Amino acid sequence: MAVDGAQLWTLNQRLLSVVLETCSVELAELGLETKEFFVLAEVAASPYPAELAAALMIPKASVTVYVRNLVAKGFIRREIDDEDLRRHRLLLTAQGEAARDRALSALAAEFDRRLARITPRDRTELQRILLEMLKSPD
Repeated sequence: MAVDGAQLWTLNQRLLSVVLETCSVELAELGLETKEFFVLAEVAASPYPAELAAALMIPKASVTVYVRNLVAKGFIRREIDDEDLRRHRLLLTAQGEAARDRALSALAAEFDRRLARITPRDRTELQRILLEMLKSPD
């Protein structure tokens, strides 16, 4: 039986949406909107706004809005990059790290709850498959 790629993509997207929706109360309690959470979670790996936009595949203008909101909430701060004074580097504050960690913990707990429905062997296989799919095509 053939597996439809579009259907698999849709199922994956649905699963991620359900997990996020289930965690929306925890995110709201932290003062985070879903998209702000994604920015907060990525700042350490992509500390420049243009890098954030590319990594998250969202418009630069949207990143600007989310960054402004996260700065106002005290979750991140901007500082001038010592190597290029024209650029601002984004850094998580202690409050931002705590919020990120709590949000990630809530998402992990919900995802783990769903992973518990499948065998440990299937979880290992799922991890292998996802890692393979993330590799750059040669």
